[in-house]
Amino acid sequence: MKKIDGGVTSPKGFMANGNYIGIKKKKKDLSVIYSESPAKGAAAFTTNIVKAAPVLWNQKIIDAKTNIQAIVINSGNANACTGEQGMQDAILMAQTTAEALNLKKEEVLVASTGVIGVLLPMDIICPGIKKTIAALSASREAAKMAAEAIMTTDTYSKEIAVSFTIQGKTVTIGGMAKGSGMIHPNMATMLSFITTDLNIAQDLLDKALKESIVDSYNMISVDGDTSTNDMVIVLANGAAANEIIDKEDQDYEIFKEALHYVNSYLAKEIVRDGEGAGKFIEVNVKGTKTKEDARIISKSIIRSNLVKTAFFGEDANWGRVICAMGYSGVKFDVNKVTIEFSSKAGKISLMEKGLPIKFDEDIALKILKEKDVTVTATLKEGIEEATAWGCDLSYEYVRINGDYRT
Repeated sequence: MKKIDGGVTSPKGFMANGNYIGIKKKKKDLSVIYSESPAKGAAAFTTNIVKAAPVLWNQKIIDAKTNIQAIVINSGNANACTGEQGMQDAILMAQTTAEALNLKKEEVLVASTGVIGVLLPMDIICPGIKKTIAALSASREAAKMAAEAIMTTDTYSKEIAVSFTIQGKTVTIGGMAKGSGMIHPNMATMLSFITTDLNIAQDLLDKALKESIVDSYNMISVDGDTSTNDMVIVLANGAAANEIIDKEDQDYEIFKEALHYVNSYLAKEIVRDGEGAGKFIEVNVKGTKTKEDARIISKSIIRSNLVKTAFFGEDANWGRVICAMGYSGVKFDVNKVTIEFSSKAGKISLMEKGLPIKFDEDIALKILKEKDVTVTATLKEGIEEATAWGCDLSYEYVRINGDYRT
């Protein structure tokens, strides 16, 4: 597998475009992804009980396991808590896209992100969809424009593409994502769209995605909020012309590894661009009895506001880390716990076998001044481990979210 310069148009048979149509004041706000041939689809959606209209539409389409050929995404308006009219507007987005591409509306998925509780300006969106589709392209620039058009408070677009070989055929996966605040998925607002030209059975595509999400998007947290609109969608159109992967063999494992790399990369990019974020924090929890124990503890640490603010202040406050571990709900012996902080500036031990270690505050400060910082907590209860990713909590986060609607 190798990383290449690309995005959602990198796999064969995919086109895209991003456009400014007038939902926002001036930035791009509508994106379309199109597969020239029918594609199998898999997806995961927000666990929030309050689900936006596009999520409900997409769940219906994905559950039917029908082929999908397009995704239309608007930014600047979430189309959430908009009642029956919001549902009809989501369906009209699908219908308008379908008509422009000579498809059925059931072959079109819809996504929205932005302010909650405001009806979509359909008088702008419908002609905007047609205008955007008229300029669809398989070019690298088209993928960039599509990625830019799904942004809200993001400060940069997030894209990736990788290629690898299966059965002597070159297979490509491309992806784009957005997400800056309301990030604490469990499948944050977080949207991710993946395309691949692999020929794979729908059930295995779904299995690969669901297994990857557990240790990628579900292991990130910016502010602990789970959005009404979160979704991850993957489309596979088979244009690579490999023999269909319909069993969990070596070819499936190769794809699964590549897909997880793409998802993990995009998940980490979302955290790096967290609203007001100054630091990227990786939390490694090792030596737990079960994998789930490690996941729970690492997420408990990464979503702690006291831990986040300590890193913002570049304070080596290991007490906040052990506190977050303690209220995670996982049982462990504190007398076995070791805690370390590290960065490219070095590594420092702060706790060993449950007791604090005297450390040099100047060295600790040097380590914590780096943008990327790692927390490693070792429990010595077993052999399992997990990693979560998050960011610090800054004054800028409060400023951004204090006037989000304006």
